Amino acid sequence: MSYQALYRTFRPTTLSGLVRQEHIVKILVNQIETDRVGHAYLFCGPRGTGKTSTAKIFARAINCEHPVNGSPCGKCAACTALADPANLDVTEIDAASNNGVNEMRDLREKVQYPPVSVRYKVYIVDEVHMLSDSAFNALLKTLEEPPRHAVFILATTEPQKLPATILSRCMRFDFKLIPQKDLEEHIKGILCQIGKDYEDEAVAAIARAGAGSVRDSLSIADICISYSRGKLTYADVNEVLGSADFYEIARLGEALFSENVSDALTETERVISSGKGVGVLTKDILNFINNCSIAKSCRNANSILNLPEEMFAEISRIAENADGRKILRCAEIFTGIEADLRYSVSPRIIFETAVVKACMPETDFDALSLARRLDALEAKLKNGAFAAVPAAQNAASAALPKQESGPLPVLEEAPFEDVPFDEPPPPEPDLFSARRAEPEKVNALAPDKRKGAFGYFMRALRSSAKNGVLFTMCQDLEPSFEGDKFILTASSEVIFRSLGRAEHHKSIQTALESIGITDFEVRLRGAKKDRLEEDIARLKKDFAGTEIQEK
Repeated sequence: MSYQALYRTFRPTTLSGLVRQEHIVKILVNQIETDRVGHAYLFCGPRGTGKTSTAKIFARAINCEHPVNGSPCGKCAACTALADPANLDVTEIDAASNNGVNEMRDLREKVQYPPVSVRYKVYIVDEVHMLSDSAFNALLKTLEEPPRHAVFILATTEPQKLPATILSRCMRFDFKLIPQKDLEEHIKGILCQIGKDYEDEAVAAIARAGAGSVRDSLSIADICISYSRGKLTYADVNEVLGSADFYEIARLGEALFSENVSDALTETERVISSGKGVGVLTKDILNFINNCSIAKSCRNANSILNLPEEMFAEISRIAENADGRKILRCAEIFTGIEADLRYSVSPRIIFETAVVKACMPETDFDALSLARRLDALEAKLKNGAFAAVPAAQNAASAALPKQESGPLPVLEEAPFEDVPFDEPPPPEPDLFSARRAEPEKVNALAPDKRKGAFGYFMRALRSSAKNGVLFTMCQDLEPSFEGDKFILTASSEVIFRSLGRAEHHKSIQTALESIGITDFEVRLRGAKKDRLEEDIARLKKDFAGTEIQEK
């Protein structure tokens, strides 16, 4: 094969060549220099961050006769032998296709044999999370106590799928995503080595599309180089990535922020009819909204976004005229539909519905939409702009006969007459009278059953009244007897007043009569004491001049 992909051609051969993994490189270098090599390592992290490359470099470095700063020298006999892909001392296993228990049993048998020409026999198991449970069990004992000449390096993108027994037996190293600035510098260095001219904006677009992965970024750069015969431009990268035209997306975003439904749907139709998929359009509009939020909230937005001057000027203009709450609302709406588009048979309808929703905040019923409506009403009141009367109301008012306008006549006020009542008003009924209208009725409840009278009363009330509220209020009453009179004392004035209602009083009377009690009274706690003080005051007034002592 005459041509190799960029990510294979420029794969790092030393630990110092790894991009932004210094926290891992320092530990491995110290272990190599102090000869403290472990028996099992776990490299985990996102794709394209250098896990497999680090494993290969480390496998050669621990066998190198003269390591340089923890990296293989590439000149000694061990380095020369390990450079041959057919070497048996460094074995790479793809766990995605060799995930059965038989493969792990075979590995367990072969690991007992010493290395052929170097110090350590290294097994690199890639995508180790794909192993089956039985395969993990077969590997477990060997991983815990391997021979002195064996080193295991496990690599995975999903460490949460590994059994805890495997994790506890390995030295774990977490690889991080590469920052965009470091990706740009790495890509620029490779483009300079191959003699390819480029625009800084084009490299920034490639790094953004790579999303922190060196391999993904170099794969995109490889395609862009093949597409562009001359200088690599930002437009070339956009064409390769399949992104929509920036200015079409900008017009769509401006229509969303200004809540112009017609323009927004028109721009949506224009972009989709040009052959761009709804998924690509959603990704582009989210990227544009994110750029607008950065431009509106950050002073150094230009250095963060690293866009061409014309594009950044357009984004700054739109962001400056847009309300920050509208930008965030649009971001929430289009982020919400991103997952729905994958499983929908009509993704275009979902996208257009999101466009309409973003342009019509009055259709929402959340606190933000209510606050917007209040702000709009306050603005209208401040400016004196009131809503016009509806047409139906105008027609109804026009149908009424017009009345002549003029001063209203002054009416003389009728003289006040004090008209006495022919008969005095009837006295208000005393609902809590201690005596009933029929004095011949007496309590028929036996004296030995008075202790359980309140229980009988509550059962009778529940079966006769069918009123849960009344039953609950009566549960808090304190029962007692004063002679033959059944006293129900309320501790709360609210309950006392509620029991004084005619329907409640009638229900209590019916329940008590059903158990043989005809003489009862409902009192408020402390009312008897108040009446006693009133009687004493009345006696003092009647017997003025006579000494009365209270005991």
